[in-house]
Amino acid sequence: MLFRSGLSGLITPSLDEMVHMASEMERLGMNMPMMIGGATTSKIHTAVKIDPKYSSAIVYVPDASRAVGVVGELLSAERGVDYVRDIKDEYDKMRIKRSQRQTNKKFSTLQQARDNAFKFDWSTYTPPKPSFLGIKTFEDYSLQELVEYIDWTPFFRTWELSGKYPTILEDKVVGEEAKKLFEDAKAMLKQIIDEDWLQARAVIGFFPANSSGDDIELYADDERGEVQTVLHHLRQQLSKTPENTNGCLSDYSAPKNSGQNDYIGAFAVTTGIGIAEPVARFAQQHDDYNSSLLKALADRLAEAFAERMHERVRKEFWGYAGDESLSNTDLIAEGYQGIRPAPGYPACPDHTEKQTLWALLQPEENAGISITESFAMLPTAAVSGWYFSHPDSRYFGIGKIHKDQVEDYTKRKNVDIKVTERWLSPVMEYDA
Repeated sequence: MLFRSGLSGLITPSLDEMVHMASEMERLGMNMPMMIGGATTSKIHTAVKIDPKYSSAIVYVPDASRAVGVVGELLSAERGVDYVRDIKDEYDKMRIKRSQRQTNKKFSTLQQARDNAFKFDWSTYTPPKPSFLGIKTFEDYSLQELVEYIDWTPFFRTWELSGKYPTILEDKVVGEEAKKLFEDAKAMLKQIIDEDWLQARAVIGFFPANSSGDDIELYADDERGEVQTVLHHLRQQLSKTPENTNGCLSDYSAPKNSGQNDYIGAFAVTTGIGIAEPVARFAQQHDDYNSSLLKALADRLAEAFAERMHERVRKEFWGYAGDESLSNTDLIAEGYQGIRPAPGYPACPDHTEKQTLWALLQPEENAGISITESFAMLPTAAVSGWYFSHPDSRYFGIGKIHKDQVEDYTKRKNVDIKVTERWLSPVMEYDA
């Protein structure tokens, strides 16, 4: 009998757990095949980080629907051995190519990167002040209001249908399937709203803030005499020309010595309150399709909620873009002023910064959103992050960072370097 294990990664800390699992299975002398999947996983990560830790078969499966075929290959007496060998060979080639690419990349020291930071003349700019300081909560927000803010393109990607909405509905290859799925989604969306399957809740907040190097200090009040907490950020270290700066989110907050009083916003929204009951009902009926459809729609509504709340922040609560008039297409294309980066994502990849976000907003009490020890949000149909208002602020990815920055970041956060390396392993240029 062939036993096998399957690991699925929802957020980036899962990737490190997968590496640990592979190492432990190797240590214990196990030889069962392992399948890797989930939203944060990739073939290159499987090849570079996980496969070298385990001598038996490790197979990256991009979609759960393909798992049956993979198991069939592994079970095959005729093809199984060749199938595993071919995968191992492919992973080996991927590691060699990646190593060659990494060798060709040039990195700056942390100090060089800081010297090439985003430059701005703060004497010519007055940061806008929000309409209130502290937090504001939203109970049972209208789901109907959020529907027009849904970005449908990622919904179709969830179902492995490639194409951009709405043109995907006319696609020669997947158009018919996309239309059927879309009709089912609209029908269920109506049910969700009419029968109150889900509840939307949110909490937002604004805080006096100024940058201090790569960090941002948040103050207890607008007198700015007491530091309430510190947001720690990372800086790009890939070598760039002066015209292409080495970005860090703190660059978009007025420095302490600028004489300007700046502010930072924070948010946590969910549309997943109440989802357990209909999911359980579908499970009792063995209805995997509608269970998956509901979860996908809850996720889309959560993203729509984040979009709508950010719009209200810009136009009402912070008010720095009161006359903004953008279509949903413009919003999806991020045509607005300001950004809302989330801890764990490219511009601020450290998930542990959610601890600070949760301490500020208390989302569990104020919006029904908790975080696990791995900083996954529950309900999973939730979005959280920071608000920056600066007109030049842009989304970006940190990319890979060097050990000098990891060590500096560790000192700023006052934690053990092993803790830092665990959480930053996906973006570290070196192996810890």
